[in-house]
Amino acid sequence: MTQAGRTAGRLVRATLLGSALFLAVGCTTLYRNHGYAPTDEQLSEVLVGVDTRGTVSDVIGPPTASGVTNEGDFFYVQSRFRLYGPLEPKEIEREVVAIRFDGDGVVSNVERFGLENGQVVALSRRVTDDNVQGTTFLRQLFGSIGQFNAGDFIGDG
Repeated sequence: MTQAGRTAGRLVRATLLGSALFLAVGCTTLYRNHGYAPTDEQLSEVLVGVDTRGTVSDVIGPPTASGVTNEGDFFYVQSRFRLYGPLEPKEIEREVVAIRFDGDGVVSNVERFGLENGQVVALSRRVTDDNVQGTTFLRQLFGSIGQFNAGDFIGDG
């Protein structure tokens, strides 16, 4: 074999090896993380009915987003994306922690949401809201007047 033939063979092998290496590296799956969501251990330090916006910010850190107004709730959002070659990045995980405050700025609820099959799912809740808001005890008591059934007091004999 001549010198020109050996050089051409080496060049072809180097080109094939370089192309294979380029394709292997270009089709490797990469993961990218965005945002921050506190862990359950960090959230256990937040006391419902005790902590305020300031203490929550000190314990957990500033929120990723907050409510519509300056007095809004805190939201911590963390996402994980999968990147595969030239394809569009796909979000594979999302976690949202919502810390809600009452009118006085005290923590009233802590919730954690996830993303399952494109649907937002509540993963954990510490305190749930009651359906009786803006109604006093007396209003509830007097509102039930006339709502009694005589069958409730007289046994069905």
